[in-house]
Amino acid sequence: MDRTYWHKQTPDKPLFPDLVWSRPENKRQAGKLLIVGGNAHGFASPAEAYAEAEKTGVGAARVILPDSLQTTVGKAFAAGEYAPSTPSGSLSQKALSELLDAAKWADATLLAGDFGHNSETAILLEKFVQNYDGLLVLTQDAIDYFTSLSRAVVERPNTLLVLSFAQLQKLAANARFTTPFTYDMDLLHLVDRLHEFTAQYEPHVITKHWPTLFASASGQVSTTKLEDDPDIGRVITAARAAVWWLQNPGKPFEALTTSLVPVNPDET
Repeated sequence: MDRTYWHKQTPDKPLFPDLVWSRPENKRQAGKLLIVGGNAHGFASPAEAYAEAEKTGVGAARVILPDSLQTTVGKAFAAGEYAPSTPSGSLSQKALSELLDAAKWADATLLAGDFGHNSETAILLEKFVQNYDGLLVLTQDAIDYFTSLSRAVVERPNTLLVLSFAQLQKLAANARFTTPFTYDMDLLHLVDRLHEFTAQYEPHVITKHWPTLFASASGQVSTTKLEDDPDIGRVITAARAAVWWLQNPGKPFEALTTSLVPVNPDET
């Protein structure tokens, strides 16, 4: 079988070196990222995403958290901005206008996770995804909110899902994708399934299976085989991907693939 859609990358050799050497030279040209997440019991994911976006070389980043965190986080996280929360401390529907206004400022939005499990937050995220048409990245429990509402993301352009293999299985099943993703699937079959999935549906995908990272966009698939099997956090992966993508919006596959190879912006 001629798999012209499959591209192999190693951690020490980016597949698309031109993207590395053509990165923005100053902050003003390096793009703006909105990060959303957190609940009264934690904000590790949005804080981690902010730190990684800064490390990856974003021009500017804003982080919106529920105002239930304001008294406890306060000065400890100076980058935080606060939007209305539910009585249980998650983002409420009243935060929608603030999120959409902030998203207009940004070149991309990352729903970073730690949203908690709240029905009102579910409505907020669904409405945000419906009303925002910019570059959108979802990861962690932001994905879980759309597992049973798969059409909201699988039919949405300009969307990247950075998800676990288990989340990919559930999302594909709920989207009625014809061939299931299974844990015993070998490398070639997984490449083929990702090719078919992203050719059939709108979202781009980044996932990890075995010591291999997979990036797929519009039917193209790249594999980045890691030397060992490190526990690479999805939030870190999503933040890197968001920065590379917003800096190369016309080249999503190349950007997402390159984001999987650690590049220090000071070395470009």
